[in-house]
Amino acid sequence: MTGGVLGFLGGIGLFLFGMETMTAALRSLAGDGLRRWLLRMTSSPLRGVLTGAGITAVVQSSTAVTVMTIGFVGAGLISFSHSLGVIYGASIGTTMTGWIIMLVGVKLKLGIVALPVLFVASLMGILGEGQLARLGRMLAGLSLLFIGLDLMQAASAGVETYVTPDWLPGDTWAGRLVMVATGLILVAIMQSSSAGIALALVLLGSGALTFGQAAAMVVGMNMGTTLTGFLASLGGGSEMQRAAVANLLFNSISAMLAFPLISVLAPLLHNPLTGPDDQTALVLFHTGLNVLGAALFLPLTRPFAALVIWLVPDRPVTLAAALDPQLLADSGTALDAAARTATAITEAIGQALQAALAPQGARDLRPLAALPGRVEPARKALETWLSRLQLAPDRPDPLNRMAALMHLTDHITRLTARSEERGRIAHLADNPRLARPARAIAAALSRPPKPGQASRLSDRIRDITLQHRRGAFLRNHADLISPADVFRETDALRWLDRVAEHAERIAHYGAQAAGPQIGTAHRV
Repeated sequence: MTGGVLGFLGGIGLFLFGMETMTAALRSLAGDGLRRWLLRMTSSPLRGVLTGAGITAVVQSSTAVTVMTIGFVGAGLISFSHSLGVIYGASIGTTMTGWIIMLVGVKLKLGIVALPVLFVASLMGILGEGQLARLGRMLAGLSLLFIGLDLMQAASAGVETYVTPDWLPGDTWAGRLVMVATGLILVAIMQSSSAGIALALVLLGSGALTFGQAAAMVVGMNMGTTLTGFLASLGGGSEMQRAAVANLLFNSISAMLAFPLISVLAPLLHNPLTGPDDQTALVLFHTGLNVLGAALFLPLTRPFAALVIWLVPDRPVTLAAALDPQLLADSGTALDAAARTATAITEAIGQALQAALAPQGARDLRPLAALPGRVEPARKALETWLSRLQLAPDRPDPLNRMAALMHLTDHITRLTARSEERGRIAHLADNPRLARPARAIAAALSRPPKPGQASRLSDRIRDITLQHRRGAFLRNHADLISPADVFRETDALRWLDRVAEHAERIAHYGAQAAGPQIGTAHRV
């Protein structure tokens, strides 16, 4: 008995480790291609469902897909209502694991075949580099998954002697409610609905569970898989919390609707087409539960989104609000968040300068005075965020974005320092000849232009400052202004020239940091 329990627990552990290894490798293999596809294919909730299901089936991680999607929402690329379609689809795509386990692991018992594959995959992972090493880790994870499943089945060979349907709560309404709670707790502990489904399939195959009890466990597992994300989101931003609440409500309501239908669906799932096999029926039930939920919620996406936004209202927005710790799980999304934060800081500086350089009647120095307290914490948070990012050394696009963000942060730091030179800003605001170009560059910072526009504006301001500098020396030579005024004028011109250069470089590196533009953003 003890050996069987230990073998069973070891099998679960191997399965969990293999699943995590395989998922991480699949995400790394996919690279930014899946992110681009996800953004391109979320123009409507229906397309979001199909895309979320497809991508989740590929990367075997609904959490990763949800994180990417909420990153797009935080960056303003898609609306929250469109992101809900992806959440519905991810719940469908994650059922693909159950089919793989049932058809390949349970039916074919590939644990022995997986052993030599694990040996080759380990050599690929250790000796290989780049994509070869990632492929090796993916195969190693898949092999461990099947070996763990085989070990679980072997250990459960005599489990029906100790754990029988009669030993468990009866297959009644009350008993099934207990099994729902059991499934919820198991998945909350293991933090993997796939491992929960594998466990249910093994126990069902050994005769320890009836179909009704196993289906009730699956209902609980569907609810339990949302708890980890919900708890993890409590310290995150409002968009991540909304995604977690939406996921929790969607899965919980779908589960509550499916629970009373278990007895009704059982004869339909054991049909001549699929046969009387309980394990096939259980996987069909799992998939049907999530498809039913998506079909019910899809027409109600807009009011459902409004409800979630009402439940999780916006909090006071800081310049570093996009830096949600949960987004660090996906490097591409984390880079998006960093780029958005850099843009928010730049726009805040530009708006404060605009207010300080406005004509005398409309001038407002308060935003400039409050700027250090707003910008400095955000700038430090951005630097810390970039230091925590883990990027693959053989992926040039993310590395280039990272380098651009570091340059961008450097120019933001220097621009912040120049925004504190109040005397030079005041001189430009009061000078009729220099106020206009100064306001132009402040306006450019408040809404960063395209690199080409910023470059032309910088060249124009450079010509203007050169002209005015020469004019100042000529007026001093003609005794029209004092040397002190010349220094004040040239200092202000130097400030304007440097700020124009920062604006041009910020636009240049900002475009690189934003990454490839993918179609049209969907913010409806």
